[in-house]
Amino acid sequence: MTIFYALDLTGTIAFAMSGTLAALNKRLDPFGIFIIAFVTAIGGGTLRDVLIGRTPVGWMLDLHYVYVIIFATIFALIIRNYISYLSKTLFLFDTIGLGIFTIIGTEIGIQQGLHPVISIALGVTTATFGGVIRDILCNDIPVIFRKEIYASACLVGAIAFMISHHLSLSSNVAYIFTTSVVIAIRLIAVKYNISLPMIPPPIKKDKNS
Repeated sequence: MTIFYALDLTGTIAFAMSGTLAALNKRLDPFGIFIIAFVTAIGGGTLRDVLIGRTPVGWMLDLHYVYVIIFATIFALIIRNYISYLSKTLFLFDTIGLGIFTIIGTEIGIQQGLHPVISIALGVTTATFGGVIRDILCNDIPVIFRKEIYASACLVGAIAFMISHHLSLSSNVAYIFTTSVVIAIRLIAVKYNISLPMIPPPIKKDKNS
């Protein structure tokens, strides 16, 4: 098993648990919980593979992804009563998944010989769109569309990975460095309440004026 494959499975587990905890917050039934966990784990990667024409998409060719999603979902359900702060745990798994999937998407773009800008976009897409689908199905405004630092962290991480690649750093160093960058940005942003500025809506003119 290569470290790239191991990271991909780890990110899948993290996002599956993130989806499970989000579904538990919404009090969904077991089937609903599994669906949310599944789409959170594979949503971004599926969209990435469709965009670059890698079909059938990855998880359809390797059932290990399905197995780890099932395992992660069941495990999260088992430990749910031992999690004191569900929202904090959801944030933790979501952040870990972001860091790992940013690497996965960016490196796949590089392997496909795509332009660095496109590779970075694939990294951000892979990392964020599983969460977008999760939030939409849970009837929430996706985190990526709020002022919270989310996709921005992935963008910086993907750029950091591209720089590491061009500097010919070893894969292990690049993986650890990029994941750490994404996770650190998310943690610092939340801890110190750092967010992107909100753009105010247009001012409505008084019809009587």
